[in-house]
Amino acid sequence: MNQNYNNSIFWIEVEKINPNPYQPRKEFDEGKLNDLAESIKQYGILQPLVATRREREKEDGGLIVEYELIAGERRLRASKIANLVQVPVIIRSGEDDDKLKLELAIIENLQREDLNPVDRARAFQKLAYEFRFKHVEIAKKVGKSREYVSNTLRLLALPEDMLNALAGRKITEGHTRPILMLADRPEEQATLFKEIIFKKLTVREAEGIARRIAQDRVRKKNLLPDPEIMEIEESLTEELGTRVQIDRKDGGGKIVIDFFSNDDLRGILNAIKNGGGEAMGVVGDVVVTAGEGSETLIDDSGVPEGVSHEEVEREKEKEEKDEELYGLKNFSL
Repeated sequence: MNQNYNNSIFWIEVEKINPNPYQPRKEFDEGKLNDLAESIKQYGILQPLVATRREREKEDGGLIVEYELIAGERRLRASKIANLVQVPVIIRSGEDDDKLKLELAIIENLQREDLNPVDRARAFQKLAYEFRFKHVEIAKKVGKSREYVSNTLRLLALPEDMLNALAGRKITEGHTRPILMLADRPEEQATLFKEIIFKKLTVREAEGIARRIAQDRVRKKNLLPDPEIMEIEESLTEELGTRVQIDRKDGGGKIVIDFFSNDDLRGILNAIKNGGGEAMGVVGDVVVTAGEGSETLIDDSGVPEGVSHEEVEREKEKEEKDEELYGLKNFSL
């Protein structure tokens, strides 16, 4: 390439600029693109795009000039929305290398914090596996620590539905840590993922559950599983609508029931009062855990510690009044 083109700014026709095939970002917010297009209409493009220039010979002997984008995908898309004919472009020479195109695109997006965690992880993976970059080399390129790069790449060990939820911001990157702790227990991992989504668990609550499962796994490692206990655990989990674990000890044991709000706790209490407690037939304590391992002991009367009998009676009276108010005897035809 003629050195006069190197790092120079030219006005290039929008339709002649091809997108960067190594662009790591897959999703672009249409609303933000429209906002940028309006800004471009009013103020123009304040920062030039970056592209390479290639000359290709046609069959009839003429030359075709092609441009391939290195950085500035959002500006290019917004320029098309704004119906611009030409845009300012910095022509960079000596950058036909695909690795460098990917590297520059990643850095641009990271500087703007535009990449979601999954796109970032896949971009790092491409640098690591396709272009043989070591983790420490990637870290230097993007201005992050080696641990940051390694932890980002670990995200790709998640199942596809969890990756989609992370990319769609239904869960946070922090939530992936406890989920990954259960990678060798797919059923527990899937259950925890669903609880995070539907119960809106915080990262601390999810970590508490994952740690408890991991500790329970270590404790039971050298013990033969009891099929009857496992069956009862499954039945109670289904009956109460939340995670239940039975800790069997000599002469008894305890049942651990998860809850994450007062409504959950009332629902569990009602399920036990309406027959669940009688059906258990278990000697020992029932422990209801809230969030990260905190415990509430339910006494023989079925009332959780910290909840007075007067409160239970008031709730019962309220339910009885509701039944009377909406009972058939209060309606006439």
